[in-house]
Amino acid sequence: MSNPGRITWNPTKAKEKKEAQAKSARRDIATLLERGKLETARVKVENIINEDIYVELLELLELHCELVIARFGLLDQPVKDPDPRVLESICSIIYAAPRTELKELNVLREMLMYKYGREFSLGVMENRDNCVSERVMKKLTLSAPSPELVDAYLFEIAKGYGVTWSPPMPLVKEGGNDGEPREAETDAKVDEKKEKEGVLDNVKAKVEADVKVPKLPDMPPTEGSEPKTKEEEPVDEFEALAKRFEALKKR
Repeated sequence: MSNPGRITWNPTKAKEKKEAQAKSARRDIATLLERGKLETARVKVENIINEDIYVELLELLELHCELVIARFGLLDQPVKDPDPRVLESICSIIYAAPRTELKELNVLREMLMYKYGREFSLGVMENRDNCVSERVMKKLTLSAPSPELVDAYLFEIAKGYGVTWSPPMPLVKEGGNDGEPREAETDAKVDEKKEKEGVLDNVKAKVEADVKVPKLPDMPPTEGSEPKTKEEEPVDEFEALAKRFEALKKR
């Protein structure tokens, strides 16, 4: 098997392209909210959420590829099945590569499938024994974002762009509508809640980066205007003399 390290694995361009498109979409959404076109904004937000999930998938696959390349020696052994230390990464690449737009990743997938054979590859595509990374599988699961998540995205975008908007029906955080406590959350619900919180933190950071205004350098005073000065402080004559001496030495 030829060294996969020779493959140009660079998902950065794909991620940057997706992030640039998402940035433009976030600006459009803020404008739509400002104009009261809520339904159109919701549709666009669903697209952004799906794109964010796709970018997270690319980041996960990048890590798996780096692991495979770093442990190439394990792949070069004349064995039928992959070493357990790279099994999950190999399975994740074989399973997920066709669902991406990256040609390089699909080339690596074909190499791995050729190395380990048809039977192994078919088993991976069926995810036998849950060999594919659970995190990768979650990113590949297609489902419509919940209304709560869509509203939360809209709220963060509106807040970041200075648009006055809030969800029409705020989520109930404690207890039910009748004030009674909810049932204890299962581990799956807790994990889902943490994942949503992570997604919202992510979009919040992106919106803040969108609207961040770079600090401009101080401009010299124009002719006829008085430059702004700080309050005068007592000058240490010895210190001033030392500075002038250092300046002379640099000439």
